[in-house]
Amino acid sequence: MEKFIKMQFNADLKNVLFSRAIVASFFIDEKVSLNVINEVKTIVSEAVTNAIVHGYNSDNTKEVTLNMFLYDNTLIIEVIDKGVGIEDLNKAKEPLFSTRLSEERAGLGFTIMEIFSDEMEIDTKVNEGTKLRIKKFI
Repeated sequence: MEKFIKMQFNADLKNVLFSRAIVASFFIDEKVSLNVINEVKTIVSEAVTNAIVHGYNSDNTKEVTLNMFLYDNTLIIEVIDKGVGIEDLNKAKEPLFSTRLSEERAGLGFTIMEIFSDEMEIDTKVNEGTKLRIKKFI
């Protein structure tokens, strides 16, 4: 059985909590452990936070797209922004690296997402945005 959601919301940090609630609701009728649900909520909140804070520099007039697809016990998560893109992807993926050190950001977003996901792809272009695609086996 295939199940999906596709949604857009404004790039406001308040919507990180909203996206976590959507994830929890997405799994209501599925036989998925609470541990897996919490891992997916963490992945989504890290990805949405990155899109808002780093992609759009916290400009809440912009939009973030969240897509989730579940089929054959595989979850695909996509978080898409049309922001500044990532200039040096390898550097951005290094633990503790952050473009927002003045805001006391830990720089662990990509590290955390990689730990909880089975596969992670990042498609980014400077001044065009970033698409994060994560696969998690349920």
